[in-house]
Amino acid sequence: MDLFKKIFRSSKTNSKDADFEAQVKNVLGLKPGNVLLYRTALSHRSVKDTPEENNERLEYLGDAVLSAVVADYLFKRYPYKGEGFLTEMRSKMVNRQQLNDIALKMGLRKLTFYNKFDNSLKGSQIFGNTLEAVVGAVYLDKGYARTQQWVLKQLVIPHMFVDDLESVDINLKNKLIGWASKNGKSLSFDLANEKMEGSRRLFTINIVIDGEIMAQGKGYNKKDASQAAAQVAVEKLGLG
Repeated sequence: MDLFKKIFRSSKTNSKDADFEAQVKNVLGLKPGNVLLYRTALSHRSVKDTPEENNERLEYLGDAVLSAVVADYLFKRYPYKGEGFLTEMRSKMVNRQQLNDIALKMGLRKLTFYNKFDNSLKGSQIFGNTLEAVVGAVYLDKGYARTQQWVLKQLVIPHMFVDDLESVDINLKNKLIGWASKNGKSLSFDLANEKMEGSRRLFTINIVIDGEIMAQGKGYNKKDASQAAAQVAVEKLGLG
């Protein structure tokens, strides 16, 4: 009887792992080698407390790998552009809001393990962070060359429309300030929140126009948070 229970339990576990592996393959477009890596990458600290179980370390690694892949892509795509242009383009492609939107479009939300009863997480950018962790997992599982191919095929080409981004003014904050000045509007960028998210500090900036909150943005520094908020405000005001 004990042997039967052990075999039964083992078959259930294998079935569960097989289901998870199939879901990962369907969403990410690759077959996981080390399934545990992907399970860790998809585990938010709201359900896994320790660094070896949640995705914060993989997020750190994936952030660096993704930045390197995109930098290499832009360097080769624009052989005659300067450092300033390349840096701005990379910021447009891998900013916090962009990555969160891509993660949601890919269907990463349904794979992520997080506290679904915490309402503050539903509107947060944990899925963009999770996407970075997944990049880290792919890198450890497949190596840099395969990761580079995967990032280009699954993230850059279908979701980062480089030609469109090239024409977007990166300094949306200045565009918004110019609009407010021209139309006699009072405008301020207010720090709404500052908290630790894992090992990094997350800033939330509100854009307030004539005393009313128009938009909100988040980032790991105030500049990125302000740009993210400005992007939302510019879209709402039809200034794009």
